[in-house]
Amino acid sequence: MTRTWVRELAGWMCAAAVSIVTASVVASSARSDLLFRDGDSLVVAMLARSLLSGESLDWAMSSVLFLPETAAFTAIDAAVPATVNGLFAISAVVNLLALYGAIRLVAGRGRAGSAPVTWSVVALGVFGMLAMTDVSASREALDLASLQLTTTYYSATVIGVVITVGIVRRVIDDGRLRASPSIALGAVALLSALSNPLYAVWVTLPLAIILGIAAVSPSRRAQILALIAVLLAGTTAGFLARLPFAAWIANTGVGYAQPDHWHESVDYYARLIAERGQSLPGLIGLLVTVALIVFAVARTAQQGDPGTRLVAAMAWAAPIVVIGAIALGTHAARYLQPLVFAPVLVLVASPRVLRLPARLRRSTAAIVGVVLLVVGGLSIPRLTDATTRPDPDLACVTDWVDATGRTGAGQFWTVRLPALHVADPSRLVQVDHQLNGYAWLVNRTDFAVGEVSFLVEDSQTVPWDLPQAVQPERVVECGRYSILDFGSQTLPLGPQRS
Repeated sequence: MTRTWVRELAGWMCAAAVSIVTASVVASSARSDLLFRDGDSLVVAMLARSLLSGESLDWAMSSVLFLPETAAFTAIDAAVPATVNGLFAISAVVNLLALYGAIRLVAGRGRAGSAPVTWSVVALGVFGMLAMTDVSASREALDLASLQLTTTYYSATVIGVVITVGIVRRVIDDGRLRASPSIALGAVALLSALSNPLYAVWVTLPLAIILGIAAVSPSRRAQILALIAVLLAGTTAGFLARLPFAAWIANTGVGYAQPDHWHESVDYYARLIAERGQSLPGLIGLLVTVALIVFAVARTAQQGDPGTRLVAAMAWAAPIVVIGAIALGTHAARYLQPLVFAPVLVLVASPRVLRLPARLRRSTAAIVGVVLLVVGGLSIPRLTDATTRPDPDLACVTDWVDATGRTGAGQFWTVRLPALHVADPSRLVQVDHQLNGYAWLVNRTDFAVGEVSFLVEDSQTVPWDLPQAVQPERVVECGRYSILDFGSQTLPLGPQRS
């Protein structure tokens, strides 16, 4: 085995350790709700379960189709005999490892005086540190880095964006655009835009602008214009490829744009920043992010090779998505993820070897590597404990549903977690407070049952407005859940809505 391969393997091992440590810390914090229990976070696992069961598929999705995420989670589910929470934990580690691979692509090829593997591990470590500063249980907090560990909040899009930057950087470093990078760039753009339209905002637009500015140089104009053409063509093809999925897309996302509400967006995002800064970990995360962006701006202004300047420019240009989010009047923190993953790319823009004696560098790298592996190994029990932590309230509901063999219903934020954990998910139908079928991130075949005989509720449940005046025969208390059991009476489901 050559020294290069040994170095690359060591990088992957260190990245795995960083990923496990990060996942164990996040899974043991209040942020675990987003990993294991949040209603939005469960859609990929629910879709994967439908695929593996062989049942009919008629899913109502948002504007995001989660295609790469679902493929990855389904593969893990099929290959690993683990509990649902165990699968989520494995997926979190895999997501971070995939991000490392993408960052390593951005770092460029190894050459004399460079240390791309080392700096890629450092970049992942900084990103992991940002994730570990996320302490809020709320999905709407400005705790963005930890979203990469979930199956739902655009982890594949983040990886697709970084891979895109990496491919373009490699082409610029090589000095010519060959067939294989062109195909790879077009394929990544197509798949990413097909799965999530945000890809166009996060990378196609800012990268095309940066490349367009670079095209002023006559010596590289043909190559850069070709890159822009491939990127735009792939993204456009991805949007066109969404047409066959129209029946699955319950919301195209157009309604999310409300430009006349921009002033409310300013207040909303300013409040999120202020809330994050109220805790010491959150404040540290904010300061690190700002420092990386300032460093990226300074690195862009310095003289350097075109590939270095491209990566440095993307590290601060992509976060400008904040301005677009405000201009469109959006109110969703998850749209701002470039604020945390893009700035860390500046660490691999010019991955030079530190000016230290060679023996000191090697010994330091060896010591750090061993420490990472030891800490990573010690973090596995902590991660395992987080995934196996008992939830007696949830078990009470799922055991009762499995034992009765009947079909009930519940509202979105209440019923999704029990539905994922029961033996037959179709036994828990997703409805609104008036018992209309709520066709949102769910398999619409569930509504074919037509009627239910019990309702599950908790503190997130909107008061019921039932279509007929009936009272439950009994109420089964399951801690934070209550089951309204109507016995032999049945409640008809209303028409579907999303």
